[in-house]
Amino acid sequence: MAEPLLRVSGLSVHYGGIQAVREVSFVLHEGEQATLIGANGAGKSSTVRAITGLQPCGGERVFAGRSMAKQKPEDLLRAGLVMVPEGRGIFARMTVMENLQMGAWLRRDAPAVRREIDDIFVRFPRLGERQHQLAGLLSGGEQQLLALNRALLSRPRLLILDEPSMGLAPLMVENIFNLIATLRERGVSLLLIEQNARLALEVTDNAWVMDSGSIVHHGDSRALLADDSIAQIYLGEVPV
Repeated sequence: MAEPLLRVSGLSVHYGGIQAVREVSFVLHEGEQATLIGANGAGKSSTVRAITGLQPCGGERVFAGRSMAKQKPEDLLRAGLVMVPEGRGIFARMTVMENLQMGAWLRRDAPAVRREIDDIFVRFPRLGERQHQLAGLLSGGEQQLLALNRALLSRPRLLILDEPSMGLAPLMVENIFNLIATLRERGVSLLLIEQNARLALEVTDNAWVMDSGSIVHHGDSRALLADDSIAQIYLGEVPV
């Protein structure tokens, strides 16, 4: 089997005397769509923040065959690891167009970038209509669409999404997940953290279930959807 795109071994995160993540280990392969699910406070966001170097941690992290321990965020970006954090992380005082251009700042194929931005404006007309407005004036859903499209303009190998649907109206959640569904055809691997566990399981191949900072279950996403115990505990569903 090919070397995993991402390998995490014995990942641990502490906040003072509190251990938020406990010896978490998993691998994610090229082209794989995976999710971490679990209750609030289970350690999901701490895990992905640690993976991307935003949170000090113990353990080993390897991306595309190279240790991530001493790599800077820009090094990881050049290698193809991109994260859209919880809260979107847009540049609120820059325009929509400038935000998108920032997503492609490492690229040297300006005509292709322009075509891709034009395609974004066709697919999401509200972004096109507001391309010269400050991004901070967009609605929450529009900001999330902007953040996702900005990330995709960097042509990631692995995209990490932390709670992309949080606080959004149902129609905007549908738009967000329709965009996520295109990652497979783009050949982009996905690691998804999502409060709506059912939605997360429906769009991914594999899932790790976290509880109290540890991975307590791993399996095929569809199988977990059909597992009554998982449905009761993590999807909030009552058995018939």
